[in-house]
Amino acid sequence: MPRPIMRATEPTLGLRVLTPVLPEDTTPLQAIDMQRALLNNALAAVQHDRLIVWYYTPMALPFSDHIECDVCVYDCMDELSAFKNAPRELVQMERLLMQRADVVFTGGQSIYEAKRRLHKSIHPFPSSIDVAHFHKARRPAKDPADQSSIPHPRVGFAGVIDERLDTVLLAGAAARMSDVQFIMIGPVVKIDPADLPRLPNIHWLGGKSYAELPGYMANWDMGWMPFALNEATRYISPTKTPEFLAAGLPVVSTAIVDVVRSYGAHGLVQIADAEDIEDRIREALGNPKDLLRKSVDAYLATMSWDQTWAAMSGHLSRVARPRIASALRVGA
Repeated sequence: MPRPIMRATEPTLGLRVLTPVLPEDTTPLQAIDMQRALLNNALAAVQHDRLIVWYYTPMALPFSDHIECDVCVYDCMDELSAFKNAPRELVQMERLLMQRADVVFTGGQSIYEAKRRLHKSIHPFPSSIDVAHFHKARRPAKDPADQSSIPHPRVGFAGVIDERLDTVLLAGAAARMSDVQFIMIGPVVKIDPADLPRLPNIHWLGGKSYAELPGYMANWDMGWMPFALNEATRYISPTKTPEFLAAGLPVVSTAIVDVVRSYGAHGLVQIADAEDIEDRIREALGNPKDLLRKSVDAYLATMSWDQTWAAMSGHLSRVARPRIASALRVGA
């Protein structure tokens, strides 16, 4: 039986990513033991004077709940229990993580409102934006090879393609607007690719790197977010919204609560459903791309990752200080 290993990569200066690689026939209980051992070895090899344990999923708790840390963070980006094929034990694991965490961050306002009574220090942080990166799409750029032969007008989506995508809405819009090209970028996960609608004006281009996205968006006429309105999307705050806006694209979205309240209410995104999706798309395509640019830029100016991290860091300092002060008193 092959031995488990920890694969290490360094995608950028100061960031090291460790990924456990386990034998194919590993049982769930063996997986917990193996990952715990790999994690222990990784921590033992690194010198640190402050340890922050930062969870994005409660399912990491079984192999890491023994770690003594200075601050424990639960970064609750989505309601994972509502996603397709979610583990049955996820809800119980989240309860335990809420008890362990010193501070909880949520990926949007709706999910914050749903969970705010579950923890004494919980704070909403909707999607932030690397404005400079997506501003590249506002300048002329060479059309990527797999997109260059597609006619205009182009309506684009970039994101994970899973049960949150309203494939019926997409198919209906494409059928009614045969002159409009729908470009869909992103990996297909948890759904059968054979179930995706196949029409001449729907183009499935697969996953692209973060660095490539501005080049694609620069050659779109608008962005759209055809999300289904279901349990998996009830609490999402799509990162695509500020990214499309920063790219200088008009945006049409289905009625995702956080999009309606944050962007629709400010007139920055048009909200549509199956009945008026064609009208909203044609209206957006008919407007100048820079029609809302001043309002968009003013809104996005408050949403940088630097600002988000500064606010998060402040919360970390506040929850860490009592623990440090307590340790000093004990040492005295």
